[in-house]
Formats: sequence, C-alpha cells, structure tokens
Amino acid sequence: MKSVVTTVVTAADAAGRFLSQNDLEAVQGNIQRAAARLEAAEKLAAGLDKVTREAGDACFNKYSYLKQPGEAGDSQVKVDKCYRDLGHYLRLINYCLVVGGTGPLDEWGIAGAREVYRSLSLPTGPYVEALTYTRDRACAPRDMSPQALNEFKSYLDYVINALS
Repeated sequence: MKSVVTTVVTAADAAGRFLSQNDLEAVQGNIQRAAARLEAAEKLAAGLDKVTREAGDACFNKYSYLKQPGEAGDSQVKVDKCYRDLGHYLRLINYCLVVGGTGPLDEWGIAGAREVYRSLSLPTGPYVEALTYTRDRACAPRDMSPQALNEFKSYLDYVINALS
C-alpha cells in the first residue's frame, strides 16, 4: 500500500541509491504528523455513521432531483447505495489517515471510479458535494484538534479533486 514511506523507499530503490536527506525529511515529517492523523482517524471512526448521514442528506437536499423517477436515487435501495458509497469513501479516508498516504484511496476508491460511475450513469457531482459539505462543516476544536482537522481535510480534498 502506498504511503510516504513506501513511495520514498521505492523511488530510492528504483534509482539504486540510499535515501537522501530530502527523502528522510519527508519521512520524518510524515511521522511527526502521525499523532494528528491517528486522532482524526479515531474521531472519524467514532462518528462515521453521523458524518455519512449528514453528508448524504446535504447532497440530496442540494440535488433533490436525484430522487425523481429515472434518477440515481429514485428508490430507497438506490439512496441507500449512495450513503453506502459515501461511507466507503470516508472509510478509505480513515485508512489513509492511518497509513499516512493516499494508497487506500488510490487503490480502492479512485482507480476506475469515474469509469464505473459513467458506465452506470451515476453523476459524481453529488459525491463531490457531499464530501465538500463534510470538509466545510468540520471544525476545530468541536470535532478534532486543528492539526487533525488539517490532515482529515487534506484527504477529503484529495477525493474531491479526484472525482471532480
């Protein structure tokens, strides 16, 4: 799974060299942010159902047409799948917070997601809206420390940009 550590080591190995000072500084910075990432992961895990529900509700409030016949959320089964997918993205963000890199999102959440959504005629805009709502609603110190919030928001931004 890709993380800062594996990326740095893989690049050095591919070049047949030892880790440079810059490589070591990148790893050290990643390790220094580990406590904040783990705090964010813990808080996200504890509130996952609530965060998912609020994000999905905000999405369906903004895109109410999605519940009309023939749209992506025209039945409760489809609506539930949208909430499931949002929860899936948030769970992958949780994994990223733990490993300290985008590997889980890259490998399990983003690769091919746009093609799958396109083939199923599912718009990505509502997912972007839901994740943007989550990013914009989160605040410190109510939800987590400022450092943890920065880590959490960076992965939300990563997914938002990938799906946009």
